[in-house]
Amino acid sequence: MKNKQTEQSTIPESTGYKVFSIVRSVMVYILAAAIIIGALMFASSKNPSKSLFGFRYYTVLTPSMEPVYSPGDMVFVKLCGANDISENDIITFNPSEDSEAYLTHRVTQKLEDYQGTGVTCFRTKGDANDAEDSFLIDEKRVIGVVKFHVPFLGYIIRFIQLRWYFIIPIIVLIAVFFYLMQLYFDRSKGESNAVEDIGEISENNQGTIPEKETSENIKE
Repeated sequence: MKNKQTEQSTIPESTGYKVFSIVRSVMVYILAAAIIIGALMFASSKNPSKSLFGFRYYTVLTPSMEPVYSPGDMVFVKLCGANDISENDIITFNPSEDSEAYLTHRVTQKLEDYQGTGVTCFRTKGDANDAEDSFLIDEKRVIGVVKFHVPFLGYIIRFIQLRWYFIIPIIVLIAVFFYLMQLYFDRSKGESNAVEDIGEISENNQGTIPEKETSENIKE
């Protein structure tokens, strides 16, 4: 009897349940990471003087830097001064003091002490553009150098920022889905155990000799 119980306790879980457990774990980790990343990004201000571990993030909106960066990509910019910028670096800058827009283009020329002013300026160009930008960028309008990017992350963050009220219902629906799936697998597992118990009882009854029949055989 003990051997039978041991065998039942070591029966492997169904393939469907294993897949469900893996998917559930992955979704939990993804949601947790998304919440943490979103909170950190919301904590950082649009003010370029503020940063997250020395980085600012920006969403690429135009195809001017394709194929390096595409619309929807998120670039992470390391804040730095003019001395840390060289030709061929990709920088993010404010093209106009009267605008809150930012551009991310490649440095084609670094002009130190421009016209004896003591100010370093940069000539820039988008990789996909035919010509260089028509304006020079002085060092005061430079945010920093792009260090890395994440494809399509900008679309996701922008959606969260503009449509944040959709996020809570989506999380609730995902939680309800996994709860119902858990109930389904628990019920299936319970029914499977019940069938195994019935089979075990039947086997035990078949191997048992009734007492009345045994006594009659002894008398004979």
